[in-house]
Amino acid sequence: MPVRAQLKYWGIAAIAFAVVLWFLGDVLLPFVLGGAIAYFLDPVADRLERAGMSRAMATGTITIGAVVLFVILALAVAPALARQTSQLIDTAPELFRQLQSFLTTHFPSIMVEGSPVRETLVSIGETIKERGAQLFDTVLTSAMSLLNILLLFVIVPVVAVYMLLDWDNMVARVDELLPRDHAPVIRGLAREIDATLAGFIRGMGSVCLILGTYYAVTLWLVGLNFGLVVGVVAGMLTFIPYVGAIVGGALAIGLALFQFWGDWVWIAVVAGIFFFGQFLEGNFLTPKLVGESVGLHPVWLILALSVFGSLFGFIGMLVAVPLAASLGVIMRFLVGQYTDSKLYRGLSDGDHIGE
Repeated sequence: MPVRAQLKYWGIAAIAFAVVLWFLGDVLLPFVLGGAIAYFLDPVADRLERAGMSRAMATGTITIGAVVLFVILALAVAPALARQTSQLIDTAPELFRQLQSFLTTHFPSIMVEGSPVRETLVSIGETIKERGAQLFDTVLTSAMSLLNILLLFVIVPVVAVYMLLDWDNMVARVDELLPRDHAPVIRGLAREIDATLAGFIRGMGSVCLILGTYYAVTLWLVGLNFGLVVGVVAGMLTFIPYVGAIVGGALAIGLALFQFWGDWVWIAVVAGIFFFGQFLEGNFLTPKLVGESVGLHPVWLILALSVFGSLFGFIGMLVAVPLAASLGVIMRFLVGQYTDSKLYRGLSDGDHIGE
């Protein structure tokens, strides 16, 4: 097929994909989540199969384990997390007032009447006081309408179980539908995309879980107020390079300064928890679980999350990483094709002299 015709058809497919995401994003969300969970757990099912289980038995074992883990988290962690989140929102105005008093006492030169710092803090404090609860209610309502509790807790697990059970069959069926002339190239690209996604999504998912648990438990043990919320936030944001450490560290150290002011040992302990967490991530967790050959540059990832998130909302953020990985692999393939072509090498290359 001529290149122009291929570009036309692939362009139509890309536009159709964008239109579907735009209009059916909320409807597709539980299916995308279910597919992501199935993809994440497929290596576990494959390992259980190699241990002698059938695919159905492996899927059932994983499902039972997931249900038990969900029940434990729901009973032990979720109530405390919700309570601390609500308390943090209620306490935020008071924290800002304490910050103003602290700066006025220790740095009076920057808190004079009419100074930019003072005006900014007053504005932020008033906004939180007046709209904090309203903002929380709006976010909660939006999340409820977006995720829909029924879809989240019923459809997502069902979709994940069925896709995990039939994953190998689906992959084989897609392989049968590939155009025969291009099947080897497409398989090679698919393997590279899978390696990138496996290294990043599964690896970074594990890193987020480990770091989030570490931060939440250690901050709770040292007695930091809202330590569980800070740990969960830091763990979730670790998925975005550098953001988890910056946001989580700023929140934890800021709260520690308010709670332990004057007791510098505990403030240092809180800071040390985050420094040690970053040491673990950079030297052990990320190299071992993610690897260095992922090929997904942090700037490219942040750009993809920003663009797809702003265009398609939460569903866009979910598909941003696999699409970014896929586009990165395809771009490297196209660059390789270009550097091997006459357009790049021209007649100056010895292979083309005399043509």
